[in-house]
Amino acid sequence: MINETVKAITERLIERSRATRDAFLARTRAQQEAGKGRTQLTCGNLAHAVAASCSAEKKSILDFTRANVALISAYNDMLSAHQPYQDYPAKIKKTLAGQGHTAQVAGCVPAMCDGVTQGQPGMDMSLFSRDLIAQSTALSLSHNTFDATLLLGICDKIAPGQLMGALTYAHLPTAFVPAGLMPTGISNEEKVDVRQRYAAGEVGKEALLDMECRAYHAPGTCTFYGTANTNQLVFEAMGLMLPGSAFIHPHCELRHALTDHAALKIAAMTKESAQYRPLADVVTEKSLINGIIALLASGGSTNHTIHMLAVARAAGIQLTWQDISDLSEVVPLLARVYPNGPADMNAFQEAGGVPALLRRLTISGLLHTDVLPVFGQFEDQLSLPSLENGTLSWLPCSGTLDASVIAADDEVFQSTGGTRVLDGNLGRAVVKVSAVKEEQRVIEAPAVVFQCQHEVEAAYKRGELNKDCIVVVTHNGPAANGMPELHKLMPILGNIQKAGFKVALVTDGRLSGASGKIPSAIHVSPEAIRGGAIGLVRDGDLISLNCQTGELNNLSDMQGREVMALDTEALQQSWGRNLFRVMRQTVTSAEEGASFIV
Repeated sequence: MINETVKAITERLIERSRATRDAFLARTRAQQEAGKGRTQLTCGNLAHAVAASCSAEKKSILDFTRANVALISAYNDMLSAHQPYQDYPAKIKKTLAGQGHTAQVAGCVPAMCDGVTQGQPGMDMSLFSRDLIAQSTALSLSHNTFDATLLLGICDKIAPGQLMGALTYAHLPTAFVPAGLMPTGISNEEKVDVRQRYAAGEVGKEALLDMECRAYHAPGTCTFYGTANTNQLVFEAMGLMLPGSAFIHPHCELRHALTDHAALKIAAMTKESAQYRPLADVVTEKSLINGIIALLASGGSTNHTIHMLAVARAAGIQLTWQDISDLSEVVPLLARVYPNGPADMNAFQEAGGVPALLRRLTISGLLHTDVLPVFGQFEDQLSLPSLENGTLSWLPCSGTLDASVIAADDEVFQSTGGTRVLDGNLGRAVVKVSAVKEEQRVIEAPAVVFQCQHEVEAAYKRGELNKDCIVVVTHNGPAANGMPELHKLMPILGNIQKAGFKVALVTDGRLSGASGKIPSAIHVSPEAIRGGAIGLVRDGDLISLNCQTGELNNLSDMQGREVMALDTEALQQSWGRNLFRVMRQTVTSAEEGASFIV
């Protein structure tokens, strides 16, 4: 029996989305009814599509009874999460060829890493890369020679962008093929300690670099529970990949077997087959709610309060922040993974991974079980993959294998989810509270106002922030400068808190999955550059951030003030950022998904 609150939120989402969802489904049906893509091409079109193929591939592609699978790859060899994808196309093609099917690399999408661009000019383009990736995915599929799609992508903006783009071809069966986690390097406690000591000037850059290189040291996704791993967990919860496949290490035999299996299964799901299951049947209001519930129960990245709205709109679904906040009231926190706890994602996987979390949510009546994953049925998602003597199989998950990482059946780590919405005279914002101590969830302190994270860093080094304060960083929303993540702030604010002062952050910028023990009202909407009240805050104003009641207010009088003027566009004319001007001009608010295409 589904939880009554979850049921009510789902029903209102379905009703609110009726017109846009119907329009999306009508477009998808029209594409279905047009028939197999290759049948719509002229002989000249087809000749171009197979010109570079070997004779055997040409024969199969031109045989319309065979499947031709589109591969949309985010491969590059400098980013750990995507480097393993280098050999995937060749492996997938070889696997499919054994059954008379083919695959083609339909296109490659850009894949930038926020870990590389943190605090750098390139970070101002990071959020926009999601919609650019969506467009790139749609362009890649536009050759219309394909019967199904495999998405090879993992990280922050990449996987959501690929899914948004694939939803424009939602008549095709579509699945993600993950590449897996890197092994554990050093503990998260050591990582945080060295970063905070460096921010305080207690250790030098050599010690910091040594620590960082020991933390990020191999192919695969980063081991903390940031946006990349949240993508994988949420999309597995939505049924968009094989059960239990998100966090298997990149180069183990089980990973290779899962990739082969996904390729063969998707090739057998073409429109003419009894197994046909288009993406539109998988991404529904109920599967989206399941993904949000998994996000909240795991304490996932705050970036998904933006990305999930954009993904939903790409499927014609009008998800809101309020839906997420209301779900958070009834979804308990069931995972303790850094920054919500000391464990890393390898420990989460060893504790039973996504299937264990989904099983726990299912027995609590918090998930819709009448949904269709890409492969199999909902109950299959509650099973773990196993490889014995070369044979791949799935075994039912009996529950957590480590109750300190994934909660036991009768336990929770927190009675409500990790994310909630704040509202007040400063606008609406998102706060992640899963790692914030109870006594630090209500902060009332004077504002110290800045326009970028570098100004905060300079003020800290001058000793100006050793006091109770709420750091307010304005003009960092999507229309101002692309809404960069402000991770330089975390070690600084952590040190202020460690020194015994009350401290919080209020910003129209982002923090993402690394948001931790500092109460942070982020994604403030409306943003300052568009007249939001956050731009009216002045040094010394008394700010109240209350995570318990969900309120964010300036207790000082703002009457008669004008939003601080700042020519943000003048600061966006170098390092390629000038090319994204039209996106800054047309992007929606964070509360609407921060998108320029949906």
